[in-house]
Amino acid sequence: MELLGIDVGGSGIKGALVDADSGELNTDRIRIETPQPAKPKAVIGTIVELIEQFEYSGPVGVGFPAVILDGVVMSAANVDYRWIHYPGVKGISEAIGQQVALVNDADAAGIAEMTFGAGKDRRGVVMVLTLGTGIGSALFINGVLVPNTELGHIFMRNRKIDAEDYTTNRIRKKKNLSWKEWAGRLDKYLHYLEGLFSPNLFIVGGGVSKKHNKFIPLLTVRTEVVPAELLNEAGIVGAAMAAKALLG
Repeated sequence: MELLGIDVGGSGIKGALVDADSGELNTDRIRIETPQPAKPKAVIGTIVELIEQFEYSGPVGVGFPAVILDGVVMSAANVDYRWIHYPGVKGISEAIGQQVALVNDADAAGIAEMTFGAGKDRRGVVMVLTLGTGIGSALFINGVLVPNTELGHIFMRNRKIDAEDYTTNRIRKKKNLSWKEWAGRLDKYLHYLEGLFSPNLFIVGGGVSKKHNKFIPLLTVRTEVVPAELLNEAGIVGAAMAAKALLG
């Protein structure tokens, strides 16, 4: 079943047509810069532009960097504050004239990884972390998602700083950190999560996962750490899977 998955990020909005039964992308990914400021009307306009480029008609899945409750956006860390309490499903579906599944972006990526990627058939506590402009998190217990964890926004002990402002790939680039320096920061964050959740597995995704060989070998956490197999496509695949769920 071919469906459109869209992954909204703080710096880019990406989409592709996906075989939602196999997790394979049927088209090349298209990426458009996220409008700045990322207000609802502007972001929805970009989503419409993506849909038009694919000449697509049908249910659309959208992964969004926020807590999503009953189709309503409840937070806005890497998009404009006007998204808070915005009826996302209603606004997007009215703009495109189609059914919309709106899910937390990291949850979408996590579902894809647990179904088709590094988390397939893994039991226990699995944490999927997407490292990019921000940090997305998806928490699974024996394969069941605990939604909207948003663990990129926890305050790290003794640092008085949001984890995103210490650990993201954005910070690595901004501060021109070496891979060793950045791996040290990531290691502290993973140790903190390890102490809170005692996971069986960390799966690291997002754009930085393409360079996993430069930092994963430097980590010291007890928990096994592996790169996401779907790399930066997981969010798109998971969004398409959410659209499939609309069809029963």
